[in-house]
Amino acid sequence: MASQQIIFAGFGGQGILSMGKFLAYAGMDANLNVSWLPSYGPEMRGGTANCSVILTEDAIGSPIVTMANSIVVMNRPSLEKFEDKLEPNGVVILDSDLVDVMPKRKDVKVIAIPAQSVAEKIGSKKIANMVLLGALVKQTNIVSMDLLLSALKAHGKEKFFESNKEAVLKGTEYV
Repeated sequence: MASQQIIFAGFGGQGILSMGKFLAYAGMDANLNVSWLPSYGPEMRGGTANCSVILTEDAIGSPIVTMANSIVVMNRPSLEKFEDKLEPNGVVILDSDLVDVMPKRKDVKVIAIPAQSVAEKIGSKKIANMVLLGALVKQTNIVSMDLLLSALKAHGKEKFFESNKEAVLKGTEYV
C-alpha cells in the first residue's frame, strides 16, 4: 500500500476539518500511522480552513504536507492556493458547485463533483463534504469503505450517520 498525503481545503463551516478527522480515524483503524494537522484563519466560519492528513505504514517525520498526492477543495481560493502543492499525477477532487474554474495543470487527474447539489438531494448541503470524502477514498483506496463508514459511525453524530453514509456512497459513483 502506498502512503497518502492529502490536503482538504475550503471555507470554515464546510466540514473541512471533519473530513480529515474521519479519514484519520479510519486510517488508525486500518493500523496505519496517521497525522491530522488542522489550520484555519482567525475568523473561523467563512474564513479559510484546511487540514493535512498523512496515512502511511512508514514513520511520519513531519505532519506538514509539502507535496500532496491528493487535494480536496471546496472553494476557488483553496484550489488556487493548493494546486501547486500537488505532485504530478496527483488527484484534485473538487466541488464543482462552488469551484467555478478547473485546475490549470494538465498533469493531474481532476474529479469534479457537484457536491452541494448531490448533498441537497440527500437532505442537506452540509454533507457535501462527505460526498467528496467518499470519492477520495474510492479513488485512493487508502482505507476500505467499511473502515471509513465505521469511523463515521464511531466518531460522528449518530443522528447524521445515515445521511453521511448515503453521501459518502454517492461520492464513490463519481470515480
